[in-house]
Amino acid sequence: MQCPFCTNENTKVIDSRDAGDGIRRRRECLRCGLRFTTYERVQTRALQIVKRDGRREDFIREKLWASLTKACAKRPLPVGSIEKVVEDIEGQLSNVGRAEIPSRIIGEMVMDRLKNLDRVAYIRFASVYRDFRDIESFREEVDALLEPRPAEVPSNQLSFLEDETLPSPPRRRRGRRPKTPQEGPA
Repeated sequence: MQCPFCTNENTKVIDSRDAGDGIRRRRECLRCGLRFTTYERVQTRALQIVKRDGRREDFIREKLWASLTKACAKRPLPVGSIEKVVEDIEGQLSNVGRAEIPSRIIGEMVMDRLKNLDRVAYIRFASVYRDFRDIESFREEVDALLEPRPAEVPSNQLSFLEDETLPSPPRRRRGRRPKTPQEGPA
């Protein structure tokens, strides 16, 4: 592991702990003596993102984090809220079970979470993501945020976009063992 301060290759692990989705390690540089933290995560399978123009590229966690950080710049957000959003989206994407995800779905996931987290960050992200062509379309988005109108779809009609939403991961159920006559009725 390379020291982020002096770029020395010689470091030692001081402490290791489980961090939920990986391992958190405290390290110390053997040259400068400074300490830093690293996180090790298990890399499952490569998730492909299908761009608007049809190109495919690997899902890059840092790219998602950077776009959220730009949208939330100088906003009074709780510590770790951006990281929580990234982990939430990444977890949902990995649980879907699909190898390719349209970038549009990820953009909508980000916008849904930003709308609940910080409305200014939501507008910042939406202005880039939706690529507003004029001030009127931007104003419509702000007005929609200020006065949300529920979209009513009659219950007897199907949405054209049903297949574009992410399916829920299959639930695993544990089989119950039948009770023996000594244990009583089920």
